[in-house]
Amino acid sequence: MPAANHKLTTQEMARFVADGYLRFDGLVPQEINEPVIEELRLLEVNKINQMLGVPLQEGGPQQPASLTPLSQCYPAPSLLGAMLNLPAVQGIIESLVGPDPLFDHDFVHRLPAGSDYQQHLHVDAVVDSADPTFDIQLFYYPRDVAPGAGGTRFVPATHLRRTRAEGVGRYQHLAGEQQYHGVAGTLMVFHHGLWHAGQPNPSDTDRWMYKIRLNPRVPQIRLWDLDDFEEKHNDASDHTFALMRQDSVAQVLRTMQPWQKGHEQRYEQMQRARLWRYLSGDPAFDVDYYHTRIEQRARLAGEPG
Repeated sequence: MPAANHKLTTQEMARFVADGYLRFDGLVPQEINEPVIEELRLLEVNKINQMLGVPLQEGGPQQPASLTPLSQCYPAPSLLGAMLNLPAVQGIIESLVGPDPLFDHDFVHRLPAGSDYQQHLHVDAVVDSADPTFDIQLFYYPRDVAPGAGGTRFVPATHLRRTRAEGVGRYQHLAGEQQYHGVAGTLMVFHHGLWHAGQPNPSDTDRWMYKIRLNPRVPQIRLWDLDDFEEKHNDASDHTFALMRQDSVAQVLRTMQPWQKGHEQRYEQMQRARLWRYLSGDPAFDVDYYHTRIEQRARLAGEPG
């Protein structure tokens, strides 16, 4: 869970870099979870009405425009606004994309009871640039989701694989993939590049999920709770074949998913190290010396003979 000031810890940030998501079970209280369903229902209907060019239903929340600061989205008495303004939720958001990020878009995902609709695996992006900045997507589940009841399918640690949005749709039954199930009020936070898909809902209960994507407005450098930073942040000497620590950021970034085998792990570690360099503001950070070795040779090559 977030620290006392509601921001994420260094350990949690490293876990996000490694896996591309964080999960917070039952974070949103029940006094928001059940009543928010009616608000989500109206938001869903009015999104459809807006696309069809027909009058909107009264009583629903006003749809924010893209690039609106989050603080201006869903003002009171909106329950969605109340959820987004919870101190714990604000702490998570600030840790990853900074204070008052920009609203990108949101969407109400409702899967009716008995639906056999199955979404293909995809990424909520096109072909992103190689820079380390990222958006986050909050996935909020206001009701319990039983195992197999249409919870989001996702593949941990796929967020650093550059791909086209639909380019992974042919993949099925990947090692280590998960299908969400959990209690009401659970919030999942995805890196925007994480592979995911909606699933059939054979249960007798509609499955509700609210997604909102947020863009940073500031560099995403050391925005979290830094109380454990000096303790966890390692230098380049933290090295599997030399002096490996067991309690460092590097050790978290070494932890791989079942689909990341053999030498593939080394390339993945380098991608994760690049992202941590950005987040930590430390251009010399490394995991197992891979970047350091290459950069040392490059320096030598650039020196006069």
